[in-house]
Amino acid sequence: MAPRLPPALLANARAMRAEPAPAEGRLWYRLKGRQLAGYKFTRQVVFGPYIADFACRSEGLIIELDGDSHAGCEAYDMKRSAELAARGYRVLRFPNSEVHDNIEGVLQMILHALEPSPSPTPSLAGRGEENI
Repeated sequence: MAPRLPPALLANARAMRAEPAPAEGRLWYRLKGRQLAGYKFTRQVVFGPYIADFACRSEGLIIELDGDSHAGCEAYDMKRSAELAARGYRVLRFPNSEVHDNIEGVLQMILHALEPSPSPTPSLAGRGEENI
């Protein structure tokens, strides 16, 4: 049985869902309802002591949007990302300004992180087969 989450943390996540920051609302509008290549995202997800902005649990991806409040918090953000990575998640971070100024680019970067890397095509050379 999973441990119960602290009620205050859950209440904070619910409040953040009810009144998202403008950049979060803009990105959520494009992620909700499996709009991005069919991937399911949830928002304001509690992971241990942290609330992640967005998560695609099936692919182990967390997306964090960094506003002005993150200035000077780089060490904390790195620690947080490392702890989430220890739980099996990759973390992508975007500044709010990038979401406002280049939403299509942000979506492409997210999609790139979700898509499996193509496996290299084996070369025919050196396998006893003729190159045509």
